[in-house]
Formats: sequence, structure tokens, C-alpha cells
Amino acid sequence: MGTASKLIILERDGVINRGGHQFIKNPNGWKPMPGSLEAIARLVQADYRIVVATNQSAVGRSLLDMHTLNAIHGKMHKMVAEAAGRIDAIFYCPHTMEMDCSCRKPKTGMLESISMRFKVNLKGVPIVGDALPDLESAASIGAQPVLVLTGKGEKTLSRGGLPEGTLVYRDLAAFVSTLI
Repeated sequence: MGTASKLIILERDGVINRGGHQFIKNPNGWKPMPGSLEAIARLVQADYRIVVATNQSAVGRSLLDMHTLNAIHGKMHKMVAEAAGRIDAIFYCPHTMEMDCSCRKPKTGMLESISMRFKVNLKGVPIVGDALPDLESAASIGAQPVLVLTGKGEKTLSRGGLPEGTLVYRDLAAFVSTLI
């Protein structure tokens, strides 16, 4: 597979775009984090495939419909492309915590789906997030948990209890600079 095994998984809210504290309800609410689009472009230039894995319980709570979620993701794809980047796939869990599904992080169902779709063992694959569920799902599947201090990241770090071996960076751009 060659470069096909170079994969990175990113949380959306608080990593790629501002947010993480409240739901993004429409495309106008989607605003990129400073440096994140350029960081994704650098990953693409280094032959990484970029996958977004995000809990989107606003769908399950009927605060957001699929059309609007697709429009938000459309804007993200467009802005990433304008920065010479690319997102290869977006995986999301639409369920609420109460639904007790297998895909909502910190469970690993979403990551298992990514592994199957891309035919890649996720052992050691960087999974970048700003909240404990992102890091816990990464650790559970043997991937490399990476905490960025954007979004909920500062609060996540101050609470402690990070999975063993979690790497911590200021933001996505800082992590990408050390990765490439």
C-alpha cells in the first residue's frame, strides 16, 4: 500500500474549527481555527490521508438536520480545498450519549469503521482531539492520542487523567510541524 498507510484522524470541533463549547448550527457558524487549514494542506503534501471523526449528537437531539450537517461539512471541504488541502472522509456519530451506540467516542466503533474503510491498522496512527473521549478512543484502539490545547483542550489538560502516552501540542499546526 505504500503511502496509503499514512493516515491521520482529526476531531472537527476545537481542532479544525473554532467550537467545541457549543454546537455549530449552520455553515456560517463554522470558522477555521488559525493555522488549521494550512496544517491540513501540509499533511496532504506529505502524502497523508486525512479523516475527520466527530461526535455530532446535535443530530440525534434534533438540533441539526442532515442537510445542515452536510452543508457545514461542505463549507469545511471547500475552505480546506481553497488552502490546498483535502479531507478524504468524514465519519460522524449522530447519536446522543443516552442511545448507548458503539460509534460515539470514547467507544471505538467509528475508529473501527475508519480502519476497515481505509484497510489500515490504527496502531500508532495519530488521532488529534481536544477532549478526553477523543483521546480515550484513540488509546483503546492502540492509536496515538494527541491533545491540542485549542477548543476544550486547555480544560481537558487541566482536568488530568489523560491516557498514557498522550502527546500535547498548542494546536494542530504545532503538531503537524513536529510530525512532518
